[in-house]
Amino acid sequence: MADSVTIPSHLKTREIRTYMSVAAVNDQRSPDLSPPVTVDEQGRSAQIFLVEVVACSAGSKRRAVARGQDSYAIIAPLVVEATHRVLNAPGGPAGVAVVGELLDARDLLTSLSPRHLTFDTR
Repeated sequence: MADSVTIPSHLKTREIRTYMSVAAVNDQRSPDLSPPVTVDEQGRSAQIFLVEVVACSAGSKRRAVARGQDSYAIIAPLVVEATHRVLNAPGGPAGVAVVGELLDARDLLTSLSPRHLTFDTR
């Protein structure tokens, strides 16, 4: 949900709504800190994640959906790919910036698909 704080720093928006499933909240509040059970040869858990963004403006609506298995298994590839792109960008960023300002989100997410997640826009 941290994105709701960073999005207005580079996109003009009047409203941001975020939702999280009760199961995800319960997982975060659980006193059981043991890691999830792996279910495949890649070491991923059975957890399925979905992130959906719907942007509405002037009567039009655009939608992007990223989904995959085991959200923790996507964090490392996502961070490594984003870091590699930022550090190798011509001129490089100066000062503090939000990753969304520096990189093309569609290109970044597509580069991780289909091995780590699927990404679809409409």
